[in-house]
Amino acid sequence: MTSDEIRERYLAFFAERGHRRIPSASLVPSAHDPSALLTVAGMHPLKPYFLGQEAPPATRLTDCQKVFRTVDIDNVGNTARHLTFFEMLGNFSFGDYFKREAIEFAWQLSREVYGFAAQDIWVTVFEGDEQLGLGPDEEAISHWLQMGLPRERIVLCPRSENFWQAGPSGPCGPCSELYLDRGVDRGTPEDLPGGENERFLEYWNLVFMQYDQQDGRLAPLPANNIDTGMGLNRMAAILQDKPSVFETDQFQPLIELGEQLSGARYGEDFASDRALRILADHARAMTFLVADGVVPSNEDRGYVLRRVMRRAIQQGRSLELAPGFLTRYAERVREVMGGTYPELIEHAESVDMWLSSEEEGFGRTLAQGLATLRSLIEQTRERDRRTVAAAEVFRLHDTFGFPYEMTKELLGAEQLSIEGDFESLMAEQRTRSREGRVRESAAAEVSSEGVGDAGARSFVAESDVPTRFTGYETERQQTTIDDAEKVGEQMWLLKLAESPFYAPGGGQIGDEGTIECEEGDCHGVVKRVFRVGDDQALAAQFSNGTPAPGKRVLATVDHAARHAIEANHTATHLLQAALRERVGSHVRQAGSYVGPDKLRFDFSHGQGLSEQELRDVEDRVNEWIARNDSVRPITTTLDEAKRLGAMALFGEKYGDVVRMVEIGDGEYSRELCGGTHVRRTAEIGPFRIVGETSSSANVRRIEALTGPEAVRLLRDHDRVLGEVAAALRTRPQDAAELVRTRERERRELEKALKAGAAGGAGAAGIDFDDLLGRVADVAGAAVLAEVVEVPDAKALLDVADRLKGKLANGVMVLGAAVDGRVHLLVSVAPELVQRGVKAGAVVKAAAEVVGGGGGGRDTLAQAGGREPEKLADALDTARAAIAAALAG
Repeated sequence: MTSDEIRERYLAFFAERGHRRIPSASLVPSAHDPSALLTVAGMHPLKPYFLGQEAPPATRLTDCQKVFRTVDIDNVGNTARHLTFFEMLGNFSFGDYFKREAIEFAWQLSREVYGFAAQDIWVTVFEGDEQLGLGPDEEAISHWLQMGLPRERIVLCPRSENFWQAGPSGPCGPCSELYLDRGVDRGTPEDLPGGENERFLEYWNLVFMQYDQQDGRLAPLPANNIDTGMGLNRMAAILQDKPSVFETDQFQPLIELGEQLSGARYGEDFASDRALRILADHARAMTFLVADGVVPSNEDRGYVLRRVMRRAIQQGRSLELAPGFLTRYAERVREVMGGTYPELIEHAESVDMWLSSEEEGFGRTLAQGLATLRSLIEQTRERDRRTVAAAEVFRLHDTFGFPYEMTKELLGAEQLSIEGDFESLMAEQRTRSREGRVRESAAAEVSSEGVGDAGARSFVAESDVPTRFTGYETERQQTTIDDAEKVGEQMWLLKLAESPFYAPGGGQIGDEGTIECEEGDCHGVVKRVFRVGDDQALAAQFSNGTPAPGKRVLATVDHAARHAIEANHTATHLLQAALRERVGSHVRQAGSYVGPDKLRFDFSHGQGLSEQELRDVEDRVNEWIARNDSVRPITTTLDEAKRLGAMALFGEKYGDVVRMVEIGDGEYSRELCGGTHVRRTAEIGPFRIVGETSSSANVRRIEALTGPEAVRLLRDHDRVLGEVAAALRTRPQDAAELVRTRERERRELEKALKAGAAGGAGAAGIDFDDLLGRVADVAGAAVLAEVVEVPDAKALLDVADRLKGKLANGVMVLGAAVDGRVHLLVSVAPELVQRGVKAGAVVKAAAEVVGGGGGGRDTLAQAGGREPEKLADALDTARAAIAAALAG
């Protein structure tokens, strides 16, 4: 039975029994779920239903969910079944059926669909726990006995094995696990399910959610729920009678690709088997992660992806695979799984781009990092030690971007460990990098009155009827106060029957406005709108009167602020469309801020945009604005929206029916969006990009203004230009050329003066224009790394001083060979120190190549060496160290 057949038969079985089939959610959890970076369980996307925060689309659901976990990453390749990415089949009940039906379904599917012999099925059940005040799960035992399962094949297991809870509080309950007895020849007659043995293989877990745990005490839930999970890949190994998941039909094509590319033969050698397994698993993981919008970086889920990618690259290098192998693996993943997961095909170009970029970028530093690590290992052995200092491991990470986990793994293979606290060194670095950085808030806060998200959620939870949002149709709403709670001297939490106020979501901030009682006895100013699932609450400050439940009020949105927000939101859609058209289809939204003052758009892209690219994007947006195209929100099905090519928001969860915003006839912009928008593009007014920077690794950020704010900026520019022209005594249109002419004359004069002052100094005879012509752009930074001819080390400083004013925001690495010795100098602009480039670290890495050492400040460092024949290699190492620091 193929993996596709296993999946389809499971879903069809439960669909026939009244379960609604739902598609897999993204590997990126909803933006409203900060509990995990990635989807780590089959039930993870359904948590709001289990917690009662949202109503499920049906009381019975079934799905096959994409799942990613790193908890077992070190075991991947070493064992027959550990994976990072896998598919989890599940059936779920929300207050519908419970233990009896769940057990009946599990028995029927195991026996009738998958064909397991009754005598081979064993189960475990919860044995009870004195601390919880619970005895054995007799109800589950009774239902298993009714299925015909002998009592001796029902094994009691402790709380650690058979009681599920997501954390110290919340929904929880006992569980029952199904095992397949693969025969005494795989173990001993004394083996039992739940123990450490190869005889019994778990294939399904049934969780009976029936309790709410608070402060260590259990109380019955209002409704009993069912959550089950069956690993598709493990089931494939069982039904295809394979010794491990890596021999099953989803993995075998990837193993064969590895054999083809490396010349190795699976099954002949553990080391190559392990590498082939890691490549197969990690290729699946990285392909699915990038297809779901994750890009490699040094933070959060981007770091998880980068760790997987770099681990795969290292394994590929160990098999001596030719460069470009990651995209070959991604292509094979699409061939195997693209039919079931169309997003792999849809985002193939983006996946290949990020995989190629990471393989190329990390490949440049991997060789040097491995060489440095080998040197560390040799030095450790020469000193007859078994540990490597954490500071050295941190230097590998900081200078070469060499992952800590990879260093730890490679040291472990040499029976060496790390001594010291690597994490504390990382924390110190993060603290340094945060100094001077200002983080701006994307939404208004009401902290002075103690109103917070937790309080709003608790307040809304007491209401049975959600507020109806009317803000798409009107900015003024006659309505009734459903509930009110005083939370400060003048601050109230309110719940309205109908509300025109938009609650924050999709990057758009919440509305502000007023609440007026119809009888004129109270007046309040709305300070904040809280989004609570599909509901909302308002924080309002009342200068007079009491907003009591039942009162009729007029709720009014601040029109000027709302219109500015709408203009910026529609402009954000236009900006994304223009970026995808000009820069590439790999561009995907990675975050945004949409307020009345400006818009901010974060997007996946590996390098800074050129001045021409920014101008083209800005012109395109203004062209669409001038066309006065219609902006139409359309309610449609998720499938239809996807068919039309609508863009989805990164990390958002959508139902079967969605709101799609279409601009013009949809030829250039369709997005799934619940925000508010202008009715026609001309309402936006002028659009002006004011900044393009790095948000994080492989994520760029554009800030822009529209409408009155853009006009104000343009007027400021006109005023400054007029003042400059007046000072130069010329016309505004001639000012720029005159400034350029005078700057050129100033530089020529300065050059002549310095040349005269230098006379026969060490910098004489050097062609500085030629040197500056060799400056390279690395991740938006000017980098010069060259050999110069000077009489001594002091002359290097003279050369550096002459170049510094001409190399703004740059890194300079100068090397010279004098009388059999090497002299190195590194100078780093303060702006690049903040981006992670440290002169001391760069010069130290280069000096090691020429057999020397040195150091200095973050902005200036010098070193020496005794192997001048390796000077060119030292400069290559410096370039790699700079590139690695900028990439991080």
